[in-house]
Amino acid sequence: MANSFFRNAFNRVVEARERQVARYVNGALLNLDDETLKGLGTSREELRRKGATSYVF
Repeated sequence: MANSFFRNAFNRVVEARERQVARYVNGALLNLDDETLKGLGTSREELRRKGATSYVF
């Protein structure tokens, strides 16, 4: 029981961090021009739909 509790907690932390990183990367990709995004196989609308955040460190 205890092992599954900690495993579930760890997995949820990892999933939350992955979502946070994806939003950060989407925000960084929005700084690229449309031709570069097209070359990467994505668009501004798709990145905005997935969510984008910029962080200041």
